[in-house]
Amino acid sequence: MKDEKKILGENRREMILKKLKENNGPLTGGELAAITNVSRQVIVQDISLLKARNEPIMATSQGYLYIQNQLSRQIHSRVIACFHSPEQTKEEMQIVVDNGVTMKDVIIEHPVYGDLTASVMVSNRKEVEQFIKKITDTNSAYLSQLTDGTHLHTLEADTIEKLDAAVSTLQKAGFLFE
Repeated sequence: MKDEKKILGENRREMILKKLKENNGPLTGGELAAITNVSRQVIVQDISLLKARNEPIMATSQGYLYIQNQLSRQIHSRVIACFHSPEQTKEEMQIVVDNGVTMKDVIIEHPVYGDLTASVMVSNRKEVEQFIKKITDTNSAYLSQLTDGTHLHTLEADTIEKLDAAVSTLQKAGFLFE
């Protein structure tokens, strides 16, 4: 940010939107900050403004994602109820992604706030590793720890068969709440 010129206001937001639309995967706030030569906090504010304009941007654990890129293919989704310890989270996620399924989010029912939903957006083992590493590196708790292991996930896949396979494997491994 030293000698390079900052991209200002609306021009910056247009550039952020263009980069998100062009990218097939998520872009971090740091990456967008480097491209536009501003701080990550400015990017967070810009993303909030873009979301307020109903731009379909999702904040994931891997970065920001323009979700309309996903609309060109047929998506099937299913919400499943799970129960397991924090130590089993990685295994649960790997079962899901190994079946060609994306774990979109985690949902818990909080006694004060009601339903809390957090984006997960993992689709492969590398993303699972990054998610687990971020939890570990930041010494964060899994949302499911607030409900003693009970939680929901929204799963997405391009075929119902992949969803069925993931759910069947999770059930055999004892992860589904019954």
